[in-house]
Amino acid sequence: MLPAIFGLSGLALSDDERAFFRDADPAGYILFGRNVESRAQLRALTGELRALHGRARTFICIDQEGGRVARMKPPVWAAYPPGEAFDRLYETAPISAIEAARAHGEALGLDLAEAGISVDCLPLLDVRQAGAHDVIGDRALGHEPLRVAALGRAMLEGLARAGVAGVIKHMPGHGRALADSHKELPTVTASTEALEVDLAPFRSLNDSRIGMTAHVRYTAWDAENPATLSATVIRDVIRGGIGFDGLLLTDDLDMQALGGAVPERAARAQAAGCDIALNCWAKMDDMIGIAGALAPMSEATAARLERALAPTSDFAAPVDLARQAERTETRDRLLAMAR
Repeated sequence: MLPAIFGLSGLALSDDERAFFRDADPAGYILFGRNVESRAQLRALTGELRALHGRARTFICIDQEGGRVARMKPPVWAAYPPGEAFDRLYETAPISAIEAARAHGEALGLDLAEAGISVDCLPLLDVRQAGAHDVIGDRALGHEPLRVAALGRAMLEGLARAGVAGVIKHMPGHGRALADSHKELPTVTASTEALEVDLAPFRSLNDSRIGMTAHVRYTAWDAENPATLSATVIRDVIRGGIGFDGLLLTDDLDMQALGGAVPERAARAQAAGCDIALNCWAKMDDMIGIAGALAPMSEATAARLERALAPTSDFAAPVDLARQAERTETRDRLLAMAR
């Protein structure tokens, strides 16, 4: 199996994609708005991806956070609130906020399970910092690390109840970046002592099965390389200081925070210690290049991937849509307390 996750170009697999994916056997796939039209279409697409490799449990992921980051949109799918909504409720009713976050994770997860999607790139554990770029902004679960951790754990629990795995991101913390890593490389100059705030939620949830790196350079740890490409950050901070031993994905390798050709970025990330190279934009030349640039999947990565997918649904049973409606109603009723 190739240690890469690839994007798709459209609503169905092209002949070239089908042949390439069958031959390359990537670890998984990521879906975007361009891949999503209707419930029947999406279920057919995810079913074909699983059938390509004969694996009921296949890593098929999506960024479905709520708020401004949602690939599955109304009117076909429900609108979901951003992380900031749970932070507001926590100010006055922490227990209710945690239950709302858990209900949110389960309701959202049931939407994904019904579509045949096994992994959601949620929750963000980035601690929001005043004056930072708003690329995180209202996506964050708060300014206080223990609050972020509590709400993040509740969302993971809700997703798991729906048979969907979550991804903690963006390790070791994107909350104080002054630039958008989609467009340029942010550099964080905070001290190691100050960065303990950023690490705290990830350390609290270090037993999570899947995590994602940040394309952010932290001069206190590595003045040259962003976390995704830094052996020092991955070894000493993510694996060491945080204590995370789950499956470590890169953020999207197409983002402009990184330099060099995309296949080169993938090889550098793998050499630095990332388990899986994430490439979202379905550019065939880049995907072929990544397949040639990466070393075979290691035994450690294969074990982490198997562990990550073990609790996910095999999508054989129908989704309980009544349960989803109840979880949505619970979330919305609780969030209304903060208005």
